[in-house]
Amino acid sequence: MVFGRKNKKVVPFRTAGELDAMAAAGAVVGRALVAVRAAAKPGVSTLELDEVAEQTIRDAGAVPSFKGYHGFPGSICSSVNDRVVHGIPTAEEILSAGDLVSIDCGAILDGWHGDSAWTFGVGDLIEADRLLSEATKLSMEAGIEAMLPGNRLTDVSHAIELGTRAAEKLHDRAYGIVDGYGGHAIGREMHMDPFLANEGAPGKGPRLVVGSVLAIEPMLTLGTTQTKVLEDDWTVVTLDGSRAAHWEHTVAVTEDGPRILTLRPE
Repeated sequence: MVFGRKNKKVVPFRTAGELDAMAAAGAVVGRALVAVRAAAKPGVSTLELDEVAEQTIRDAGAVPSFKGYHGFPGSICSSVNDRVVHGIPTAEEILSAGDLVSIDCGAILDGWHGDSAWTFGVGDLIEADRLLSEATKLSMEAGIEAMLPGNRLTDVSHAIELGTRAAEKLHDRAYGIVDGYGGHAIGREMHMDPFLANEGAPGKGPRLVVGSVLAIEPMLTLGTTQTKVLEDDWTVVTLDGSRAAHWEHTVAVTEDGPRILTLRPE
């Protein structure tokens, strides 16, 4: 999920034990996402996907962090095709073959939050949609690689942007970096300062130190960078109707390199 802002000298950090606790919460999120993807077939509603996620989270002794958050009704954000983020799961929204589905999910375990998202197809995707999802994943991975001690916040932003530009060259097509949305610090609250933009100049903002944790979440489109919020006051869609993708991991800075805290089972 996407929110947050403020500037401090360092990105909030955790002890090694606290990172392990966050990884336990993140593993619950990973299992929920895998279960949702397995259930995402033609004829299935996004509300049914929400029920799968909630059951998986509660079976693990955790609590869905999205449900009731600022009034959000679901345990997942289900954003299909031109929906970028914050899509509300409903019984009326039925998946079809070829849909591009972005699922964002959060869980709280022992007071710690995990937050992760991925985009996948219902059955086979057309090439443009498949590459869009791949480009968003590559952008996220570039941001993860910048989670190093001594880097500044916008070094991660710049790395995400460079990852997008590298994907554009690799795929020989342009992608829109969604304007105004990005990642955030996370810990005992889901959305904490600082806000992490998905583009921008390097070398600015608070420093990363060992134990700093950020949710890294690029959102790319096949067209515009501009969005609007629907009448439900949640669902964010592309202004031109182009398809969007969203990938996210919760990541910690360690002495041994970036540590993904929201790993998914194989």
